Amino acid sequence: MSARHGGVDNVMAAAWACALDYAPAKLTVVVDKATRTRGLIERSGAFAIQVPTVSQLGLTHWRGTHSRLDVPDKLTRSGVELFAIDGHDLPFVVGCSGWLACRLIPEPHNQETYDLFIGEVVGAWSDPRVFAHGHWNFEQADPSLRSLHYIAGGQFYAIGEGMNADPQASTD
Repeated sequence: MSARHGGVDNVMAAAWACALDYAPAKLTVVVDKATRTRGLIERSGAFAIQVPTVSQLGLTHWRGTHSRLDVPDKLTRSGVELFAIDGHDLPFVVGCSGWLACRLIPEPHNQETYDLFIGEVVGAWSDPRVFAHGHWNFEQADPSLRSLHYIAGGQFYAIGEGMNADPQASTD
């Protein structure tokens, strides 16, 4: 995830992000009080979620284990490249398979008690090599473009084989 405020950009690995609602689209993400990104989100009222790829494994792990509070040149040192999208004052990470721009929905109790932030998705983009016609197509794309998912203790998984449920199958 990433955020910007007052000319300062930061990128961090967020292990706990998930969909919350569809209309309007919302998501939740846990952002610890000890992170630099949290302050940027609270002050700007916005953040971006990126979907990292297998080719970004080392970069993602490094960003997730080093804080800009301890490593002020974290972005430069880790090789993070950022780009802009018109209409959104957010830094987006180059090389991801998807990007979501979010407006913070302030919920002070959840944020303070549970480090839980809610964002309304105000923009969404994807790499056309892995997403087209409303569907993710990781099976046909280069394996290095598969989405990366963190489990714990430095362990990640890449998205695997796609499956379609038979719409005629019984749900009994």
